[in-house]
Parts: sequence; C-alpha cells; structure tokens
Amino acid sequence: MALFTKICGLTDPVAVQTAVEHGADMVGFVFFPASPRNLSAEQAETLLNEVPSGIDRVGLFVDPETDFLDRILAKARLDLLQLHGDETPERCRAISIYFGLPIIKAIKVSGKADLTAARAYEDCVDWLMFDARPPQDGALPGGNGQPFDWTILQGAQFKRPWLLAGGLTPDNLPQAVQQSGARAVDVSSGVESAPGKKDPAKIRAFLDAARRL
Repeated sequence: MALFTKICGLTDPVAVQTAVEHGADMVGFVFFPASPRNLSAEQAETLLNEVPSGIDRVGLFVDPETDFLDRILAKARLDLLQLHGDETPERCRAISIYFGLPIIKAIKVSGKADLTAARAYEDCVDWLMFDARPPQDGALPGGNGQPFDWTILQGAQFKRPWLLAGGLTPDNLPQAVQQSGARAVDVSSGVESAPGKKDPAKIRAFLDAARRL
C-alpha cells in the first residue's frame, strides 16, 4: 500500500501546484489568525481553484465557531474539515452533521495515555491525526515542527484511519513511518524555508520520499 500524503499550510499557487503535480493525496489550508499560514476565505478560494478533483481539499480550524465556518465555506470549497483545537467529540459530530463534511480530528500526543483519549473520537470523526503536543508557551496548536516519540503508535489499532504529523521532514520520514507504523502522513513546517513559506523543492523531496516507502 502506497503511503498516503497530506501537505498542509499551503499559501501560494506554486506550492499548491507542486503538491498536486508530485502526488499529494490531500492539500491543507489554514484558517487560524495566529498562524503564519493563515488565509482569508478569498485567498483560499483562489488557491482551491488550482486543485483538481481527486485530491482532497482540507481546511484546518482551531475551536471554530459555526458562523466562522459558515463564512469560510461560503467561498472555500472544502472536502474535509480538520479540527486542531480542544473540540470535544460532541462538537466534532455536530460540525460534521451541520456542514455535511468529514472530519479530521487532531490529537495532541506526548505519551500513550493520549492514544486512549483519542478513542473517544473514533465514532464521531472520519480520520484521526496524531500530532506533537505543543510547548506550553506555544501560541500554535500545530505546525511547530516538533516530533514526538513515534514508537508510541507502533501496533496501535483504531477504528478510523490516522495520519502521523509533527516534525516530519523528507529526511526523517522513513524513520517516522518505520517506528510508528503510519500509512498516512501530514507535513507542514517540515517543507518550509521560513514559517508560512513553502519550499517547492522540499515538497517534492517529501513526496518523493513517501513514494519510495
């Protein structure tokens, strides 16, 4: 089975085109003002027009209010919603039902107990994502370039498919997959030249590395 790939935090047409042309399965766009990758609905609308059918378009949100989601989705045609805050299972289910869209729920991981917490979401979301727990003084819940102990996930079984995120790069991807057993991966800061600035060469390198696994 080929490794499933998601390139997140895209902000410019060249990066989107690179991800599309080199085989990304999902492309992600951030709607969170504190992030250097934040987009307006209008900016996202333009970028989403560059994504052909067959590649899933994901919007990343952090504890979003329903009216905020309404405003974004009025212009941005998204296929999935990624919830990266402290959303409860009930809130995830409510958002999915209201908007009729599948949900990716990010779970912050620092130890095995966090995997147990993830099971509360299995019946109300479509994907789980395991990302490193951010530093206590961090303003961003994700995209910090921090890995966690990937061996925590080795052999873990879930009802839903899951993505490995957090500190992945083209160089450490083989080790991360080997240690975690991941079949799907998500990268953001690991393919950037500066916060919020995607590097096309790094995107190509990441997707090439994924294809070789």
